[in-house]
Amino acid sequence: MSIDSVFVHKMWNDNELSKMVKGGVPFPMLSDGGGRVGKIFGIYDEDAGVETRGRFIIDPDGIVQGFEVLTPPVGRNVNESIRQVQAFQHVRKTKGAEATPSGWRPGKKTLKPGPDLVGNVWKKWKTEMAFD
Repeated sequence: MSIDSVFVHKMWNDNELSKMVKGGVPFPMLSDGGGRVGKIFGIYDEDAGVETRGRFIIDPDGIVQGFEVLTPPVGRNVNESIRQVQAFQHVRKTKGAEATPSGWRPGKKTLKPGPDLVGNVWKKWKTEMAFD
């Protein structure tokens, strides 16, 4: 989503993104003309009339689980965004019985939250996860 119009999104997809991603972006791009959504999330710059680049991961209950805000010259990592969504989905599916360590991917080992884990994550990481 950006403040750009759907026409600008189409031009960007047709002339840029489709050259980087086979078939173009596989999801709809939304227009936030006037920055209404950007204002709600605190990323709309009224003076410049632009939105700062922000990524918000919102769960099915409407709760923001994660976010990242970057200045325009810094690119985002789509693969990391997908990994984080998968991690949040996994934690939600296990109802918090499992936690995902840094760099976790589906199928990799998870951590079991609890008092025994406090101060011992490094041991689990060293013996069970470092070379997954």
